[in-house]
Amino acid sequence: MQHHDTLIIIPARMGSTRLPDKPLADINGKAMIQHVWERAVEAGVGEVLVACDDQRIADVITAAGGKAILTRPDHPSGSDRIWEAYTHFDLGAKYQTIVNVQGDLPTLDPALVRQVVAPLADPAVDIATLACVIHDEEEKSDPAVVKPVIAFKDKTGQIGRALYFTRCSAPHGEGELHHHIGIYAYRRDSLRRFVSLPPSPLELREKLEQLRALENGMRIDVAIVETVPLGVDTPQHLEKARRILS
Repeated sequence: MQHHDTLIIIPARMGSTRLPDKPLADINGKAMIQHVWERAVEAGVGEVLVACDDQRIADVITAAGGKAILTRPDHPSGSDRIWEAYTHFDLGAKYQTIVNVQGDLPTLDPALVRQVVAPLADPAVDIATLACVIHDEEEKSDPAVVKPVIAFKDKTGQIGRALYFTRCSAPHGEGELHHHIGIYAYRRDSLRRFVSLPPSPLELREKLEQLRALENGMRIDVAIVETVPLGVDTPQHLEKARRILS
């Protein structure tokens, strides 16, 4: 169901070192950013906007019938990019919820975009995000796989409060571990506050931006989903995405 107060913003930048010009990488005849935009539109959650740092990205999206906005090239994070885009786009303060969908998720299941807004039904939640149960033993100790430590509200284990995020294997002891998925839904005022805060000590140590919110007393809830979308960071990932989408 379309939420008229929800805006999905896809940040995209050309500066990837491992995969140059990543948003424009061809996947079966379409630029990667167009695949992501199509998945976000298919979710049917709200209006979709691409926030980019290069006119070529904007041209791809507008040619496909979408909306794009140019932002400064020097933003330190996607959160800062989407906030700039939001401030230029939503001059009437129409949107109460802003969803950040990374621009390198061409195989994204549109259902994930719908699921990430669910925790915001609780007015105490500032930010919502997603995680999936880890089934691969290697992922449990892989520092590239971020693990949220979640306090679940009830025995269903579907939505819980994030106590911490770490690259370590955590929490200790028997039980499931979770793979964090970097899709976020923010209340507008929560995003405004988040980008105004300086980087925090744990954020800098773990290199995890969401720790800034937790260190400053903001509440992040996590919805558990079934699939982890493929993030495309390397030529090998790009080939895999082409196979999945062929």
